[in-house]
Amino acid sequence: MDNSQIADAFSLLSKLIDIHGENSFKAKSYAIAAYTIEKLPVALSALPDEKIFTIKGIGDTIGKKIMEMRQSGKLNALEIYLQKTPPGVLEMLHIKGLGPKKIAVIWKEMGLETIGELLYACNENRLLLFKGFGEKTQQNVKTYIEFYLRSKGSYLYAGIEPYALSMQQQLQKQFPNHRFVHTGAFARQLETIDKLEWVSTAGNTELEQFFSALPFSVTEKNESGISFKTEDNIVLTFYAARDENFGSILFHTCCSGAFLNEWEKRFPSAQVYSSEEQVFKAAGVPYLPPCLREKETIIAAAMNKPSLQLIQPEDVKAVIHSHSNWSDGRQSIEEMARAAIEKGFEYLVISDHSKSAFYANGLKEDRVKEQHLYIDNLNEQLRPFKIFKSIESDILNDGSLDYPNQVLATFDLVIASVHANLKMTEDKAMLRLLTAIQNPYTTILGHMTGRLLLSREGYPVDHKTLIDACVEHHVVIELNAHPRRLDMDRRWIDYALEKGAVISIDPDAHHTEGYNDIRYGVLAAQKAGLTRQSNLSSYSLQEFEFFLQKRKEKKGI
Repeated sequence: MDNSQIADAFSLLSKLIDIHGENSFKAKSYAIAAYTIEKLPVALSALPDEKIFTIKGIGDTIGKKIMEMRQSGKLNALEIYLQKTPPGVLEMLHIKGLGPKKIAVIWKEMGLETIGELLYACNENRLLLFKGFGEKTQQNVKTYIEFYLRSKGSYLYAGIEPYALSMQQQLQKQFPNHRFVHTGAFARQLETIDKLEWVSTAGNTELEQFFSALPFSVTEKNESGISFKTEDNIVLTFYAARDENFGSILFHTCCSGAFLNEWEKRFPSAQVYSSEEQVFKAAGVPYLPPCLREKETIIAAAMNKPSLQLIQPEDVKAVIHSHSNWSDGRQSIEEMARAAIEKGFEYLVISDHSKSAFYANGLKEDRVKEQHLYIDNLNEQLRPFKIFKSIESDILNDGSLDYPNQVLATFDLVIASVHANLKMTEDKAMLRLLTAIQNPYTTILGHMTGRLLLSREGYPVDHKTLIDACVEHHVVIELNAHPRRLDMDRRWIDYALEKGAVISIDPDAHHTEGYNDIRYGVLAAQKAGLTRQSNLSSYSLQEFEFFLQKRKEKKGI
């Protein structure tokens, strides 16, 4: 090991001791040792053992640890801390502005173990509830995390969309005589994107001249097309096409592997087409938009029934699942309501966090009563628009909700969600969720698996059993539209629809800008063939009130 590697080991050990809140004297001594070793003019690997102890600033303890690293290439004390520190907590050390003390608060007090969870908490305005985190600090942390995540090369659809659309405009302006059409994962509306792809009539040479001036680097080039990488680590791929085969190349690059394999088995053809519509017409299959070209089963389904009228963003009539500054939202209920009215929504469901969510300033019983009176007054002022009284009630470890029935009965509807103790076996998760679903006051099951895309896998569940239980107990299943959640997973929506479940596309908005996330929930729902008739947030105000009334009658509450 060279000096910098030894110094890095001591520096990391010092930080981990601080993160774990242990011996501060040791942490400081290891930090000093790291600084001393980094500045040494001589390589430690070249010194005999006895000389190490003569170096100013290196005592007996540090000297022995240096010898240990020289002999084994490892520092045992550091390995012990690495084993008991979540990888995501270690990764936080890469975020500028986050030192060990702040990371300790994030991990130990906020209960966050990944950068993605921390970014989500910033978006929910939660850091402000903890000592040492002001508004400026929260914004800086958010900015640095977003920069760090960009450098890793995988993006949320919502994160890459502005860049993709801007690049499309640049390309059309630069090459007015050529065609550029989005293809691949972006065109198929996948939740996460590893590269942006186009089919284009522009040649490799023209594209290379344009991008080399930006500057972008060429990563691959052949007769099929060319790929570039930006300074922000975004990969751009262009598939070469002529007008006469444009449709064929667009079709082949705009399908999942499973869909394309099934298609080619059913309709083998060497013919080329100028448009995708011609590809479908020649096969005798109704046109399927790229978002539906995932499962191979959609081909037979499309041939056997007319095409569905997929849900559109304008079909959503309400904001269901939103938070105000009564818990961890940024704005007042009145501001949230007036913004909803301005956007043309018919009603708003305010569902602040419940009392167990202390980290989110959850509402205790006295504040629930106070909020309900406030909402009554607002509804008098804002009618015919209506604010519904709801709560996002924590599902506790045993599956119970965190209010007694007499309090739950005061809400128009209850969204039940898991927020704490997410590390569960499937058996534990299922017991917890099924118990909550059976609670007569649970109206909507919120973000079914607790996943955060590119950050945290959801807890393991048996989707079919959960969906069946929701149908049996008249519980709506949320498709949480936050671009980092999109949970339930859209891959299970078709099964839910088959069983007669009602889905609800909800933004989980913590500020008025969060209403825009509804669109990303719609894009995910389109991939599963969801129509507005099966989406709760597409119900009119009258339909929604009727739904709630009938459900309460069925449950006897």
